[in-house]
Amino acid sequence: MDKGAAFRELHDSVFVMPNPADIGTAKLLAACGFKALATTSAGYAWARGLNDGDVGFEAMIQHCREMVAATDLPLSADLEKGKGNSADSAAETVFAAEAAGLAGCSLEDHSGDPANPIYDFDHAVERIAAAAEAARSLKHDFVLTARSENFLWSRPNADDTIRRLQAFEQAGADVLFAPGVSDIGVIREICKAVTRPVNVLAGSPHFTVEALAEAGVKRISLGPRLSNLAFGAIERAAREILDSGKFGFTAEIMPSARISQIMAGKSK
Repeated sequence: MDKGAAFRELHDSVFVMPNPADIGTAKLLAACGFKALATTSAGYAWARGLNDGDVGFEAMIQHCREMVAATDLPLSADLEKGKGNSADSAAETVFAAEAAGLAGCSLEDHSGDPANPIYDFDHAVERIAAAAEAARSLKHDFVLTARSENFLWSRPNADDTIRRLQAFEQAGADVLFAPGVSDIGVIREICKAVTRPVNVLAGSPHFTVEALAEAGVKRISLGPRLSNLAFGAIERAAREILDSGKFGFTAEIMPSARISQIMAGKSK
């Protein structure tokens, strides 16, 4: 079974798909026992000293190639709006993703234009339709995730979000995703409104795998949360050193020998 087919099969039940920002973290998460991974556009941008959205498409694809080679797990990629704004560029994004060895990717309806951050409905659907057609033409299975970004861009309109996700499903998307939704009731509405698997971003400490599964969710991703966690831990350690002259954080660090085992592929 190729990685795309294995990735698709995971959606038959509920699973968590973490988002490492770098190769070392990908190896760690694979050693922990996760069955699939995904990139994080924000986490990777921050690791390069940039803001989310500032990494060019070719640089992101090169990052994906490196992440694919890091583990044997299926890898999906957060490719933001893709190579460009047009429907043709959405299709080209899928071809580039497959060539990089990815098992899938996500495309979003966020335009990157501050004045009009969400593509109009018809154009958003046209882009997903073109991407889905490209995915179906590939030799290997490829899981296309379509994202409606309303809730991330100050447009918390559940009705429009559901309308878009339903249209993306009809256009051929394999998985549907509305990042930023934190109300379990809205998540339940989304899951009932579509027939394809729904991905939810684990953005709230109140979420549990059990509760999200009960709501109908099939895939739970972490987005940049692990990167947020790492930056927060480093800042807390820095503040402890600078403010108190203490090094208490060293009591919680992972031993270097354990890290070396993981990097060498010796997870036991």
